Amino acid sequence: MLQPDCEAQLVGQYALVNYIPSPLAAFLDELRLELTPGCNPRAHVTVLPPRPLCRTMEDAIREIHGKVSEDNRASAPFTVELGTVEIFPGSNVVYMELARGAEELRRLYRLLNCGALAFEESFRYHPHITLAQHLPLEEAELMANGARARWADWKGPRTFEVTEISLVRNVAPTIWLDVATVSLGAPVPVAG
Repeated sequence: MLQPDCEAQLVGQYALVNYIPSPLAAFLDELRLELTPGCNPRAHVTVLPPRPLCRTMEDAIREIHGKVSEDNRASAPFTVELGTVEIFPGSNVVYMELARGAEELRRLYRLLNCGALAFEESFRYHPHITLAQHLPLEEAELMANGARARWADWKGPRTFEVTEISLVRNVAPTIWLDVATVSLGAPVPVAG
């Protein structure tokens, strides 16, 4: 869970995500709540991290549709498989590594991090699923070990299909609203 001052800085920013379907999403949300009680989880993998827009929201939505329809290889549906629970050095973020699908997410990131959505990240884009953040290292290590044990016991699916992406906007600390959803690999209708 972001600390209050970090959350306040995100208000008004946008991100591009793919929501993970249940039952895997339910497991990940429950795990995140166990690690960071009081957070507001909705299991997802981030395609574009939070950022201000360079132009209007409508421009951004139009550009996403255009880019997805232009580049079939970078925007085709694909499978993501979850791997191991890890900790990012320095930030102590506990996260789920991706065993498959990371390269496809990087392609989407490169395709869409331009125009109205262009932004220079503080960290190199590393596709993952966040489980806990803003922790001292010792606490992160304890949480990661607990998450590894729960993940080892999970008997459900470890994969999901990425078939659409959602543009979301942070409207208040810890509250993100869906603005638009774009299907991958689908032709964009031509206005006539």
